[in-house]
Amino acid sequence: MPPSSLSSLTWPEARDWLLGAPVQVAVIIVVAVVARWLLLRLVERGVATATSRQAQRIARLPGLSGRAPVEATGVGAERHMLRARTMGAVLRSVITIVVGTIALLTILAVVGIPLGPMLASAGIGGVALGFGAQSLVKDFLSGIFMIVEDQYGVGDVIDTGEVVGTVEDVSLRVTRLRDAHGVAWYVRNGEIIRIGNKSQGWSTALVDVPIAYDEDVERAQSIIRDVAAAMAQDETWKPALLEPPQVPGVESIGGGAITVRVTAKCAAEQHFGVQRELRERIKLAFDGAGVRGPAPLLPPYGKPQP
Repeated sequence: MPPSSLSSLTWPEARDWLLGAPVQVAVIIVVAVVARWLLLRLVERGVATATSRQAQRIARLPGLSGRAPVEATGVGAERHMLRARTMGAVLRSVITIVVGTIALLTILAVVGIPLGPMLASAGIGGVALGFGAQSLVKDFLSGIFMIVEDQYGVGDVIDTGEVVGTVEDVSLRVTRLRDAHGVAWYVRNGEIIRIGNKSQGWSTALVDVPIAYDEDVERAQSIIRDVAAAMAQDETWKPALLEPPQVPGVESIGGGAITVRVTAKCAAEQHFGVQRELRERIKLAFDGAGVRGPAPLLPPYGKPQP
């Protein structure tokens, strides 16, 4: 501590004071800077290690390289890298705040400023702020877990229960969606109870083909299988199809019709186009083979019923 009066200051006292508090403050600052640097290096190495391991894991995945882009399956290396970098940025901010707070409190203690009243006031203010910002803390925690677990990312089509749309931006507090009507929705992460991600992994194309009740079912299924095999070999549709379309069999019988189901495992969000193409090809094949559809229950518009 410095002497109580500058008039009574002596060289030994000045030397003791200079070698006391200022040196301790300098040492604390240096230790804080070094500790922060080491911790940030650890975070950077962790992010790099996680990214490289994910790239190696993707390289060993069987059956994806020749059938569909890896990015379409929701496990792309670029997406994992973005997620790892986001978590790295969060950890760097947390490390800076924690190390800086500890260093500041230690410096105040060395200088001689009483910390008891300050900490008590900060504790009371923190409790009051905590009660008032519960939803904000909930949003941030939900955002962190969402990023860690890779529940969804920019470009994914998700169902939050209240709205279905494409993710345009993801932050620790709010997720911005764009629905099919072009409306931008801002959803707080803490308010999301469940997430249905339509862009991760793969999707399934389902096509139900009705034929007349008196048609030969085996003949119709054989034609559909030929159409599915030809589509699987089409270079235009190979990127969208993870497996050749399958014909499980008759799905239902009723109303003068027999319904044959066709399924296809597709890349994420590619099943809509596959379904439309299958319907068109099957229709043309049925027309060429003379396979009849179910008889219409109502006459065409503008024509009297015979």
